[in-house]
Amino acid sequence: MKKYKSSIIVGIIFIIIWEGLARYIDAAYILPSPSSILEKIWILRKELFLVHLPATLLVTFIGLTISIVLGVALAVAMNLSENIQKAIYPIVVVTQTIPITTLAPIFVLWFGYSIWSKVLATVLMTFFPITINVYDGLRSTKREMEELLMTYGASKMDIFIKLKLPSAMPYFFSALKITVSLSMIGAAISEWLGAQSGLGYFSKRMMTQLDGAAVFAPIVILSFITIILVAIISILENKIIKWRNE
Repeated sequence: MKKYKSSIIVGIIFIIIWEGLARYIDAAYILPSPSSILEKIWILRKELFLVHLPATLLVTFIGLTISIVLGVALAVAMNLSENIQKAIYPIVVVTQTIPITTLAPIFVLWFGYSIWSKVLATVLMTFFPITINVYDGLRSTKREMEELLMTYGASKMDIFIKLKLPSAMPYFFSALKITVSLSMIGAAISEWLGAQSGLGYFSKRMMTQLDGAAVFAPIVILSFITIILVAIISILENKIIKWRNE
């Protein structure tokens, strides 16, 4: 807890300033106060937590799982073959130059309002950090260490498992922390542009009613869940990569 003491203090100060500024402006449809947002979450808790939150989390976790598998597979393939790296790397970079807001409506045309249009948008937004970070992690091993293992008779598979994979793990977890937040954003954006449920859809619906507190409510919920998921990933990271703390 002491580790996050400064962050907690800054967060409390920010909320106090926000509350005071919102009360001073006195225009809830523009800037609702934190207290009014929490009150709205409580009032609409059944709809938010039983209908829309599960829909968003389902899109998030399916998209995140696909991104992890796809990203790691592409990173390993590029590390194993220079020809694959030259063919795939530019394509991976190009996918990030296209705004997701322009592609999401196309995905809706292809898949309708099914979950897969939103999953595809989420994957497109999240697989890049995993691919690039894991690839950089696999390349971070020193050539001298590889040559040393080869002199002891290690095969390419031995070098990959015992040297490259452990070296890439910190990069993987760093990418995972980034991707968790991006997956939430991707799911919410895709729901905003075309969906029948989800926190993004809920926020868009409330915006048409000029209900500022209800528009902010999904943002607060997603932020809180993201913080929890990143904390869980950090705990797993410390458990798995014990050698880094030694």
